[in-house]
Amino acid sequence: MYLQLSDQFQQCFVEQNRYLYIVEGLKNTLLITVFAVLLGVVLGTLVALVKVGHGNNPKKLRFANTVCSLYLTLIRGTPVVVQLMIMYYVILSQTKVNDITAAILAFGINSGAYVAEVIRSGIQSVDKGQIEAGRSLGLSQRTTMVKIVFPQALKNVLPAIGNEFIALLKETSVAGYIGIQDLTKGGDVIRSITYLAFTPLLTTAAVYLVVVIGLTAVLTKLERRLHRSDNR
Repeated sequence: MYLQLSDQFQQCFVEQNRYLYIVEGLKNTLLITVFAVLLGVVLGTLVALVKVGHGNNPKKLRFANTVCSLYLTLIRGTPVVVQLMIMYYVILSQTKVNDITAAILAFGINSGAYVAEVIRSGIQSVDKGQIEAGRSLGLSQRTTMVKIVFPQALKNVLPAIGNEFIALLKETSVAGYIGIQDLTKGGDVIRSITYLAFTPLLTTAAVYLVVVIGLTAVLTKLERRLHRSDNR
């Protein structure tokens, strides 16, 4: 068994430097995930502000709220792989945008729909008395949101946004549908070349697992630090 595994390792990763498929795939996966999360946070924040603003005063932001509601319904109601293919093969088909950028846009827009609800709930979790206190001190609504509400809401939603980062990391495994060599595709390319499934696919799973465990450890440490600051 040891010889078989060592031979498989040699054939899958050492020969012709095939390990580079995994390395390149991991790089693309992390690149897409990081920028998609950043885009998702920006979009989610904007949508959350519109939803909260409309909720506080239904006469304001009616059109923007309708657009945001439609966006949330469409994105959360369709599979991310379908959104990815629509973005690449339909929306951006006549442009010079490369596949990595298309994936970042697709995953970012998808992530934004979920981050929006997280941020909205975080803003609404802040006691309304604090908003009233800020306004009574002469602060404008915008200043009150920026200096009083946002810092507290951010503390509440950071763990959830971190979990969205982990979920998005795994969701990018469908990027191969538009020809991107992500981590999953890298392992599958090795499998197709060597006709060996066990070693490349389990290695791919192990790499995902190691990255997720590392991110989880960072999030856990961050949550503990936030809890310590709450108890001071």
